[in-house]
Amino acid sequence: MFSREIGDESVADTKVDVLITLLDDSVSVPVYAHPGDAGADLQSRIDATIAPGHRMLVPTGIAIALPPGYAAFIHPRSGLAKKHGIGMVNAPGTIDAGYRGEIGVLLVNHDPVETFILTRGDRIAQLVIQKVEVAVFHEVERLPGSHRAEGGFGSTGVATERDISANTPS
Repeated sequence: MFSREIGDESVADTKVDVLITLLDDSVSVPVYAHPGDAGADLQSRIDATIAPGHRMLVPTGIAIALPPGYAAFIHPRSGLAKKHGIGMVNAPGTIDAGYRGEIGVLLVNHDPVETFILTRGDRIAQLVIQKVEVAVFHEVERLPGSHRAEGGFGSTGVATERDISANTPS
């Protein structure tokens, strides 16, 4: 672990060793675009087109070995989403420490009209390495209470018809 000065603050950084195999002579090791970035850029190993509303598993030409207690997460690139409507079907994609195959990125073209043209070497996603905990699950008859209780999808920030009528002056 080391630290560096940013302004008046000391920021602690940690690094983890990740083993990587390049499966294609033309691909390169993922790089961080800027100091302090969380995600390293993944590139396409192929030229391809993705029609509007279609998806494609895009190979990156790399395989990694993570140490135990770590996982890698593939995140979409915000620039591709903003400029071309390109996202990921399963964002973030999870790479477990034991996986040794080629990393693929499942891209989807959300643009209703334009076909997306992908060129070998294009940056298509970001790879974020994180320490993860292994849970020990304990089956119980009943869970302890909480403020949220069973409120799930859309349970915060959305008023129900009952809430609106209860808060509307008569």
